[in-house]
Amino acid sequence: MGKNYDVWVAGAGYAGAVSARALAEKGKKVLVLERRDHIGGNAYDCLDEHGVLIHKYGPHIFHTNNRAVFDFLSRFTEWRRYQHRVIANVPRDNPEVVPAHKKTDGRFFFPVPFNLDSLKNAFGEREGGRLGEKLLAAYPAQSQVTILELRQNSDPEIAAIADYVYEHVFVHYTMKQWGQKPEEIDPATTARVPVRLSRDDRYFQDAYQGMPLEGYTKMFQRMLDHPNIEVLLNTDVRQYLSLEEYDIFLRGAGMPLPVPLIYTGPLDEFFGLCYGRLPYRTLDFVFETWQDRDYSAPGMPYPDPDHPLRGGGFYQTHGTVNYTVDRDYTRITEFKHLTGQDLPGVTTIVKEYSRAYTGAEGETPYYAIINPENNALYAKYKAEADKKQQLHLLGRLAEYKYYNMDAIAARALELAERL
Repeated sequence: MGKNYDVWVAGAGYAGAVSARALAEKGKKVLVLERRDHIGGNAYDCLDEHGVLIHKYGPHIFHTNNRAVFDFLSRFTEWRRYQHRVIANVPRDNPEVVPAHKKTDGRFFFPVPFNLDSLKNAFGEREGGRLGEKLLAAYPAQSQVTILELRQNSDPEIAAIADYVYEHVFVHYTMKQWGQKPEEIDPATTARVPVRLSRDDRYFQDAYQGMPLEGYTKMFQRMLDHPNIEVLLNTDVRQYLSLEEYDIFLRGAGMPLPVPLIYTGPLDEFFGLCYGRLPYRTLDFVFETWQDRDYSAPGMPYPDPDHPLRGGGFYQTHGTVNYTVDRDYTRITEFKHLTGQDLPGVTTIVKEYSRAYTGAEGETPYYAIINPENNALYAKYKAEADKKQQLHLLGRLAEYKYYNMDAIAARALELAERL
């Protein structure tokens, strides 16, 4: 490479950037190689042509109970206080029980996760309130009860609430997200779907929640701005390497890679798909910009034909609206709710469509499909990786697991400390 480094890092997202910074501050010289033309990984954000700060790879909301992670990231950003709230927009079963101001062309909405207010939105103020009182008499207030627990309750009305949540919140949404039929969905997953016995409508309940005040990309820029870090974009680490059974060689140099490599990309691709491709779900994002002159969006909550973009120029009432039953897309996110941008009269939303990942050019693997067969396939690649002493796997793709942003930041700090 023409220079001496102490560590190579493949990837400039959370896993790569956090580990690179932590190592650099320990005096290590770090080379970061990023396949894309930008840093930040899937948390990358940028201004669209209308000046709206968007998340190119879908919405990312930071939340954590890990004070050490929060303090580390806070060195590189100030935070906008933001607590994410999500509603489900579904067809109305019984239109007559819904207050007029909550109707939307035969549809209605309720907070997600399902809570005591969701009951009232679903069954009407009186009936929903009565069912809520039943739940509070049977379970502790402010707790969470799974639909498995509700189904096992001897009161048929309480058991029926579990069936309602399953049908309107979980099953159709999961079928779209994961491409599964109801009978293919893991019963253990279904059993864990919660009902909150409170009116707390926050999607996350972590102690620290917020959005980087100037965006994720600015945070990563500051994180990687260190004299011991060099970043190469549009660079695939594999172009410099050749794999032998027990070593990683520098291509053309005739010598093993002399430093540790932190690899954050897809493990199957690192080994040339020698055992076959690991299955993932990918997402197609459809971005739409709405302006004052646009007509009201069909099906959005609280539509007002005279004011298509309500106060402050918003398309919908919440940052994210889940379409859990009958739309091809799973959810719509409106970025201005998340970022707090003051852009009256213009807003950008994104609709998410889930499908199988094929590895085609331009596709991004987002969600590992965890099941015994896929775990066994991953284990073959992991056994190959374990033979390479200098290779360290980190992140969703390299470890074939789902991690929240704070969890992968914590793992990156731990790995940096070990190295």
